Amino acid sequence: MLAQLDAAALRQSPAPETIVAIQVHGNTLTPDADIRTTAGIQPGDAFDASTIESVTRRLRDTRKFESVQVLKRFASIADPSQILIVIIVDEGPVRVERTGDPDAPTRTIKTGRTKLMFLPMLGVEDGYGFTYGARLTIPDPAGANSRISFPLTWGGDRHAGAEFDKTFDNGPLNRITSGFAVSGRTNPYYEADDNRLRFWIRGERQLAKSVRAGGFIGAQRVSFPSAAGPRATDSFGHGGADIVFDTRLDPTLPRNAVYTRLAWEHIGSANRTDLDARGYIGFLGQTVAQLRVQRSDSDQTLAPYLKPLLGGMSNLRGFATGTAAGDTLMATSAELIVPLSSPLSFARLGVSAFIDAGTVYDEGQRLSDQTWKQGIGGSVWLSAAFFRVNVAVAHGKGASTRAHVGVTVGF
Repeated sequence: MLAQLDAAALRQSPAPETIVAIQVHGNTLTPDADIRTTAGIQPGDAFDASTIESVTRRLRDTRKFESVQVLKRFASIADPSQILIVIIVDEGPVRVERTGDPDAPTRTIKTGRTKLMFLPMLGVEDGYGFTYGARLTIPDPAGANSRISFPLTWGGDRHAGAEFDKTFDNGPLNRITSGFAVSGRTNPYYEADDNRLRFWIRGERQLAKSVRAGGFIGAQRVSFPSAAGPRATDSFGHGGADIVFDTRLDPTLPRNAVYTRLAWEHIGSANRTDLDARGYIGFLGQTVAQLRVQRSDSDQTLAPYLKPLLGGMSNLRGFATGTAAGDTLMATSAELIVPLSSPLSFARLGVSAFIDAGTVYDEGQRLSDQTWKQGIGGSVWLSAAFFRVNVAVAHGKGASTRAHVGVTVGF
């Protein structure tokens, strides 16, 4: 009886898995036989838990393939011990050339994969004019979610540099950026060229769903006219931190949301703080009321090229960008935004009515002693997937009526 039980158990135990066939797919240059030889397996070999890993490693070690995938499949429904190995390889881009040899009229050649990406850069900034250029980018130089880019622009903002950007799924930081750049633009208040050479490194972390914090250090070398007249060159280090609270689902047309950015920066021996707070309240269909408060302040007198500028689309419509400059800037705005197109439209069209107010003053002066400038007007805006155009016409109280244009294009 014991002998019969042992025989039955032996009959029921699974048979050892055996490789009965090998299939190769995706190869163009390397023959199937060479891939099977490199894989180190052949029909009749035993299959075990390490087979897939060892075959994959052998093929990758040849560095002939951009990707290798080894799969286990069952060759028979009736006998699960018969194993089919499927090898899928990617040799990268190839091209076929004619040889002129009647015995071998064509040949296949491996070509390099071009990683350089090209992006046009276009924009119009109120007070500075039209900027145009391009950004060249190398993707994934330091693993996934990384890039090195080389922006080059001319016009209102003359800029050339190199920038590194990488995001992380885990770790103390979610994003790191760094770079250096040579830039130049005309300061509209002083009507002088502001030329800079700068380096920076910045880290960011998402603290919560709507809260993001960041910090940076950097150095700059600035060429700007001095008070005596001739150009002077200043060099300084700076660093700082900021925190952003943003509940906007759609930054281009938010509704029932808030956005607040608070930043501190140490520049040379001065400490500067910046506050930008916005609230969006929806009512009457798609209509949204927006309230905004801005404040930039320094505890010491700033160099002319560091002073915030009053006027223009950024803080006081109805007045030219660079109407005034000072160590401290205060600005407020109330705007009624009325979309005219359907929320489901590819491009969103709308109009706005607004009232702006703002002032600037130097260190040592008091806000209560300042005279606020006011502007009132309306705008027409168009927003689509990759561009936004905003044309505003406003009358500055005690000044003239001005048109302001802002265009942002992102590809």
